[in-house]
Formats: sequence, structure tokens, C-alpha cells
Amino acid sequence: MTIVLIGYMASGKSSIGKKLADKLNYDFVDLDDFIEEKESMSVSKIFKKKGEVYFRKQEALYLKGLLQNKEKTILAVGGGTPCYSGNMELILQSDNVTSIYLKASLSTLANKLMTKKAKRPLISHIESLEEMTEFIGKHLFERLPFYNEAELHVSIDGKTKDEVMEDIVLRLF
Repeated sequence: MTIVLIGYMASGKSSIGKKLADKLNYDFVDLDDFIEEKESMSVSKIFKKKGEVYFRKQEALYLKGLLQNKEKTILAVGGGTPCYSGNMELILQSDNVTSIYLKASLSTLANKLMTKKAKRPLISHIESLEEMTEFIGKHLFERLPFYNEAELHVSIDGKTKDEVMEDIVLRLF
């Protein structure tokens, strides 16, 4: 079985995914890391040198390949992955794949991202919590229709990563 974790940036897809993989004895794959390895450059460099259209095309190609893998895998995808190239439809229609939306409130995401913005080119320019909340709100408005298609929705608000992981395990098994 492959478990695909989707959600906005800072929702914990990678960190919770790693914990979940350890607990279940599954492999863990972060799609962005996988793409960087295959393309021999960072996601931000791919965007700069080859453009978003190229990135999204490669992202869809690698996602399709990973979803065909029959190994027990936790797959954390980028925040935008479900929103492009029919990727959410592909996830939902793939055999032996379960999708989980790691859901977070605007305030949870804004507070988490304010402390991590330097590492994220998309939001590094944002100066205030108010601006961050507004930016995320607009983004989420566009992405929620895709995220909401996931089979399971698990809130991360007010929970530790271990609590979220346990919540996922209880709901899956």
C-alpha cells in the first residue's frame, strides 16, 4: 500500500510522513527530494532554469511512477502537486493508494511559516503575520478543492507530530 500525504506547506507532510514510515515499517519518499535527486538540481533551481511548466511535467511523471510502486510507501507530495496535471485524480484512481490531507487552520500555518520563511522562496519576502495569513488564505482557497478530495482528512491543529501520526494509524487500521 502507498499512503500519499497532501496538504499545504508546513502541514507536516515530510516530518509526520517519516514518523509514520518508521512506525509502520514503510519506505518514505518526499516527492520534491526525489525530483531533486533525479534532476540533479534543487526544485528552486529547476523553477529558475527550466520553468514551472517543465517542473510540473516532471513532477507528474515521477508521481505516476511512484504510485505504480507496489512497496509499502509513505509518499509526501509538494503542496501544489495535487493541483496540477490531473495529479489528484491520478492519486485517487491508483490501486492500493490511500490519500490523506493533513489539514491545518490558517493561523497554524501562518505561525509555523513565519518561523520558516527564509527556507521557502515562495514566502521569503513576506514581512508580517497579517501578510502571511492573507497569502496563505488566497493559496488555500485555490487548493482546497483538490485537498478536500483526499480520502482521509486529519487535523494537525494543536497536536504534536506523534499525536497526528497516531491519529493516522488509528484511522487507517
